[in-house]
Amino acid sequence: MQEEIQLMLSARFPLLWVVSPEEETAEETLCAAASAKKAQIYFWDFARGWNDSGAGKGNPMQGLERVSKAAGHNSAIFVMKDIATLISPGANGQIASNQLPIVREIKNLARDIARDRRTLVILSDQLRLPVELREETTVVDFSLPSIEEISELVDRLVPAEKIRLTDEEKEQLIKACQGLSRCRIARVLAKCLAASVVVTKVAINSVIEEKRQTIRETGILEFIPAVAGLESVGGLENLKQWVKVRSHSFSDKAREYGLPSPKGLLLAGIQGTGKSLSAKTIAAEWKLPLLRLDVGRLFGGIVGESESRVRQVIKLAEAIAPCVLWIDEADKAFGNINNGGDGDSGTSRRVFGSLITWMQEKTAPVFIVMTANNVEILPAELLRKGRLDELFFIHLPSTTERKEIWKVHLEKVRPDRCGNKRSDFDLGMLAATSKDFSGAEIEQVIYEAMQQGFSREEDFTQADVLTAIHHCIPLAQIAQRQIEALKSWAVRSGAKSASFQYSEIYQPELRMLEVDNN
Repeated sequence: MQEEIQLMLSARFPLLWVVSPEEETAEETLCAAASAKKAQIYFWDFARGWNDSGAGKGNPMQGLERVSKAAGHNSAIFVMKDIATLISPGANGQIASNQLPIVREIKNLARDIARDRRTLVILSDQLRLPVELREETTVVDFSLPSIEEISELVDRLVPAEKIRLTDEEKEQLIKACQGLSRCRIARVLAKCLAASVVVTKVAINSVIEEKRQTIRETGILEFIPAVAGLESVGGLENLKQWVKVRSHSFSDKAREYGLPSPKGLLLAGIQGTGKSLSAKTIAAEWKLPLLRLDVGRLFGGIVGESESRVRQVIKLAEAIAPCVLWIDEADKAFGNINNGGDGDSGTSRRVFGSLITWMQEKTAPVFIVMTANNVEILPAELLRKGRLDELFFIHLPSTTERKEIWKVHLEKVRPDRCGNKRSDFDLGMLAATSKDFSGAEIEQVIYEAMQQGFSREEDFTQADVLTAIHHCIPLAQIAQRQIEALKSWAVRSGAKSASFQYSEIYQPELRMLEVDNN
């Protein structure tokens, strides 16, 4: 980053907008760049004014006047730290009348200082750039620390004699720190040292909890705790096989082999068929952190804020990589975008454009799992190869799969009563009776049966389960048209079936398509 800033100074970029959540780190980098260019550097903030004189305290126009009067001053860098907040555009994307003089003066200065060796730097924790300054401004994004930087930071902050970790555990600690700022890493390590004098394996859990808190604070991403692996999913054997084949694709050995990291997949199907559970188990199977993106929260009330949030999500996901990024219910966020139905002055289209561009060009090992119910309204460019590796369609479970699903769910609530020996439940009968039931509906039926048993103050029985099945109307009976539309889409799009039942469901339709094409 220092070399990039030095290059911009050499090229006489007049106005830099430096975006960094770590103000101190950004200041140190700017000072180092200034020293390398043999340039003077000055800092201004709203509370204290300029660091060398106190001038402009509480008055940004006076602060900018200092920059203006430095005309002819060779190699000077003026860093203003709070001015970004003072000129942030409102909800309509426009600046207020009291902000206009500040923006106007910055615009004037950008033109004036382009003729000499002055540089004005606006330092902020996020990018809320007024439209009036877009042409004059060069944006510089500070990234979170890399693996190498984290390793150096740990070695610098924790003396070797206070580390009680094997080489493998230390590597786990460093990887756990990915996505945290330098300040947070230092804080959590100091906490571990204060608690037990030495850093042990327990520190890894402390770092993970700190990371969870950091991600929660973004309000956009959610850190999902690890769940059981693929064995907790009933059926979906094709999907499981696909995932298992790629279980080591994020390793260094795969890179040495020349294999690129998998990009992602789309899981489509009706509600309750296991899309969300599959996303969680993929991350658990690969032993990768899982981040859930709440697409609805990407769209902020302030113009330009949504684009800034996309940049924040991308930066954080890449810092934590390798990881799994779960984009849930993508159809609700991006459906009908190309039809102009977003009604938000193009914000949805800009956010969508930024996201799919990143999906296409990303080099960081971020695996995207996208789930959707109504896939027909998703833009075609989102589904094409290169952005996602595969499309999977999850249909209602077959009889064999329902039997497996019953077993999985019953083992969770009564592990001693549904095994292969002395079983109190006839899984075959339950599977046959629950035709057209999804996995979520089977789970709810079990809970209803448990309620009945609990009300009698005794354990629930198979009779309770059968009664609950009888009183439950599955979604498949209510949404037959939607299911047929999804099946038709799966055939047209070439989506793979997540189950081995592909041929029995789609083969007749595929033959009909072949006849029509001929």
